[in-house]
Amino acid sequence: MTIWNPWHGCIKYSEGCQNFYVYRRDNLVGRDASVVVKTSAFNEPIKLNKEKKYKISSGEVVYACMTSDFFIEQADNWRGEAWQMIYKRCDVHFIIITKRIARAIDCLPENWGSGYKNVTVGCTVENQKQADIRLPIFKNFPCNHKFVICEPLLEDIDMSKYLGTWVDYVSVGGESGPNARVCNYDWVLNIRSQCINADISFIFRQTGAKFVKDDKLYDIPRYLQEKQAENAKIDLT
Repeated sequence: MTIWNPWHGCIKYSEGCQNFYVYRRDNLVGRDASVVVKTSAFNEPIKLNKEKKYKISSGEVVYACMTSDFFIEQADNWRGEAWQMIYKRCDVHFIIITKRIARAIDCLPENWGSGYKNVTVGCTVENQKQADIRLPIFKNFPCNHKFVICEPLLEDIDMSKYLGTWVDYVSVGGESGPNARVCNYDWVLNIRSQCINADISFIFRQTGAKFVKDDKLYDIPRYLQEKQAENAKIDLT
């Protein structure tokens, strides 16, 4: 997995952003994470190595804008060039995760059509409120590959009326960090049941730092959060 951050910094947008790790990390070095800046890695997808070959190899999966949001307003002047690089590197698969699906339709390139074949878009929904706002929009968003990401999962969510074959899979996970909010295993299993009923895949990514199971609260260190989720063996593929 490769990470490409063409710009850095983000404006907190909804409840899931409360403990966004970029703010915590930037604060340690005295940087204001709410200031969105173009990075030195902007042209990374088309950079060449000494052999005049792309540094990002053909076939790689690239996660874009992990320290920002690809559709944030402050990046409107740069996004067109970013789309050009994504289109040029059709041999690489780009994954874009966003909370701003409401404005994404207005940020697409002219040649997007039903979506670039090498782009997957993930829409984040952290609670029922955001599921009800974003998923109806996301369902009609033109894209060949789409998934729903419930991270951090902050409460029980009923997505059953939205899910269907238009979604490739649903990813679920708790919140990490020193101020993490609780994730309840019952919420995870409920979403899993909804995926079974909709006949779509489900992935339990991580427990988060504060995890409730059978009414007992567990403090789980960061290095075990993904492993504990994996040990649950509840993924549906």
